[in-house]
Amino acid sequence: MVQGLDKSERARRRQAAASLVAAPPAVDLTAVALTWVDTSGITRTKAVPFKRLEEAAEWGVGMSPVFDAFLVDDSIVSGRYAGGPIGDLRLHPDLERLVPLAAMPGWAWAPAERFTQEGTEHSLDARWLLSREVARLAARDLQVLTAFEVEWAVSKGDGEDFVPACTGPAYGMTRIAELSDYLRDVMRALEGSRVSVVQIHPEYAAGQYELSVAHEDPVGAADTLVLVRETIRAVSFRYGLSASFSPKVLADSVGNGTHVHLSLWHRDSPEKRSNLMAGGDGPCGMTGQGEAFTAGILEHLPALLAVGAPSVASYMRLIPSHWAGAFACWGLENREAALRFVQGPLGRRDQAANLEVKCFDGAANPYLALAALLAAGHAGLEAGTVLPDPVNDVDPAMLDADEREARGIRALPASLEESVAAFEADAVLREAFGEAVIDTVAVVRRGEIALFAGATPERIAAAVRRRH
Repeated sequence: MVQGLDKSERARRRQAAASLVAAPPAVDLTAVALTWVDTSGITRTKAVPFKRLEEAAEWGVGMSPVFDAFLVDDSIVSGRYAGGPIGDLRLHPDLERLVPLAAMPGWAWAPAERFTQEGTEHSLDARWLLSREVARLAARDLQVLTAFEVEWAVSKGDGEDFVPACTGPAYGMTRIAELSDYLRDVMRALEGSRVSVVQIHPEYAAGQYELSVAHEDPVGAADTLVLVRETIRAVSFRYGLSASFSPKVLADSVGNGTHVHLSLWHRDSPEKRSNLMAGGDGPCGMTGQGEAFTAGILEHLPALLAVGAPSVASYMRLIPSHWAGAFACWGLENREAALRFVQGPLGRRDQAANLEVKCFDGAANPYLALAALLAAGHAGLEAGTVLPDPVNDVDPAMLDADEREARGIRALPASLEESVAAFEADAVLREAFGEAVIDTVAVVRRGEIALFAGATPERIAAAVRRRH
């Protein structure tokens, strides 16, 4: 984790960039796209010629801080800590993640870290916030491994209407056959950009697919999610298609989730680590620390939705009996629980056991969402929080209200207003993020609430369809 940009750190970055320019990858590179994700979950960018990478690495590229206050439609709100025309930041590429964009020949990509002109970390930079949460866990000899599942819907053409690019049945091989060249090129492009794809398959909704990648450290996983989405988008454009990662592409259909898989590991030695989600005597084989980490996330789920399900459209997706995880409960392989515990196959659980967060979606800033999850899990560790009984046997929606109450099953917020209120009231997230982040997230969320006030579900779905 970088602690500011002093003279030696700037020199180190310049030298690293000089080495890349002197011995570039085995492809012809013209430009490098530097990306960050704003509060509304939109990936923003500035680009530099590849030959100017040394200057960008040392001194950064100018960018207004106003983007922290952008809404999903590019309108701007103003809060105490973001918004307005004053100020400037510097985007510095993380050169360790720089890769050629196989889907965009001549281009490379690197995630950007945002610093002030004085060389200190920008307090609203979500990538830095996530790095800080990773470091807090590392101080306890703990590490989280993370991977995102990416769902997207493919539409024919670039018009405003959504026209499914495939018509075969849900999960059907027909959908692979219909777009086999496209899906092949998506996987080739990801491989060419050093992404390890685990699996790909047709999903439930019209024109919908899902792709899973290998787990990484949290910052790496968030970086990879950005790279995966932009690669899919670029390949789609080349086929005359458009890809939507929106939580609600069509008002009357299921939406796109972006499920998060997390496992907590202890660093036994520099060469060895052990999975705390398995091998213990706690629920479903968790260790005490694995249980406490999971329980912390469960306890703070209503507030976490303000960053994990951050759009008005998110709550059109987050409804019961749609496998979206609309209830704050956990269960072994229960896809209607907000937290699905995955043990993995017998004989591999020491490696495979993990927690899946099902209620998060494609409008989330992945860095901010993971930072919030880690902060909640860390709070559970500090408090030694224990889990309630799992919900393994039933869709919570099938229980009456009295039985849900008796079993400690809560409905998650049904609107963005409710989740923002929970977010602002959450002492753990306020301490982890600081007042500037809490205020800015709340201002942006309320800006979107006002933007879509009185709008029909159809209008909301159409408005966000091309944005995420």
